Amino acid sequence: MISTLGGRRSRQDEASTLAESEAIIQAINVKKTYHTGKMEVLALRGIDFTVNRGEMVAIMGPSGCGKTTLLNCLSGLDTINEGQILIAGADLSKMSDNARTTFRATEMGFVFQFYNLLPVLSAAENVELPLLVSGVKPKAARATAIKALAQVGLENWASQKPAELSGGQRQRVTIARALVNNPSIVWADEPTGDLDSETADDVMRVMRDLNQTNNQSFVVVTHDPRIGAMCDRIIRMQDGRIIDDGLNAS
Repeated sequence: MISTLGGRRSRQDEASTLAESEAIIQAINVKKTYHTGKMEVLALRGIDFTVNRGEMVAIMGPSGCGKTTLLNCLSGLDTINEGQILIAGADLSKMSDNARTTFRATEMGFVFQFYNLLPVLSAAENVELPLLVSGVKPKAARATAIKALAQVGLENWASQKPAELSGGQRQRVTIARALVNNPSIVWADEPTGDLDSETADDVMRVMRDLNQTNNQSFVVVTHDPRIGAMCDRIIRMQDGRIIDDGLNAS
């Protein structure tokens, strides 16, 4: 977060300064409101923070504080009501739906708690699917998928279907699928929430190694303090606000 000591700065000044830095994710006064019947829910209440290229950041806070909403807005899966989100300098709000979808496919990877793997496909087929959808030829897509599985230590399980893999192995396949397009950013929503502690630590070590090896930025939503401690920084949320951006942590 940019300090305002010595004089208040405008949002435009903040955006300009951030654009010149190594920031890959910039949230500026982001607000999100949901309408459910006659009720108005203020999910995000003026979010400001930055993630640098190659940084691994955890977003933590109690249930209902806005963690997943923030991740969905940052990734363009959901829209915002006010503010600005810049990803690698690109303003998501100024993109068409098609452009935003293409941008996600090329610049972002996603890891979810419950894998979202297709049960009838093998590990390699699940991993190569994003490449095939984006127009990569089957032979090249398969070779790239095998390389991605090798990165997470599963090249020997490429032909196995999800039901034939352990929970930790299935999540590694999900990570491989998230990385197969070599994205700049990987979004992970409770990636270890369905795993025992030992397997969770193993999955996080894989993600951490990939983060450091590939200089990719990871944003990890988690409720587990042990998982947060494995990241570079913990952003803490409460009631739709950031109460600690982790920048002053020792």
